[in-house]
Amino acid sequence: MAKKLKTKTEEIRKLSDEDIEKELEEAHRRLFSLRLQSETRQITNHRELPAAKRLIARLKTIQRQRQLAAVGEAQ
Repeated sequence: MAKKLKTKTEEIRKLSDEDIEKELEEAHRRLFSLRLQSETRQITNHRELPAAKRLIARLKTIQRQRQLAAVGEAQ
């Protein structure tokens, strides 16, 4: 399972900044949809909710790492 997460992270790192922003927006929409399904008791797989949160965290982490790297290179 750790390899799967590593592969996903590697795939995210290959994306451009604009693509990461789009993925982040899509992930937020997916999280909203899952929360709505959870509250209305329509969700079929409850493990999707934490997985969506982890994806958002992963995207934000990589986005922040790139920001810090750009600032470090500018100095």
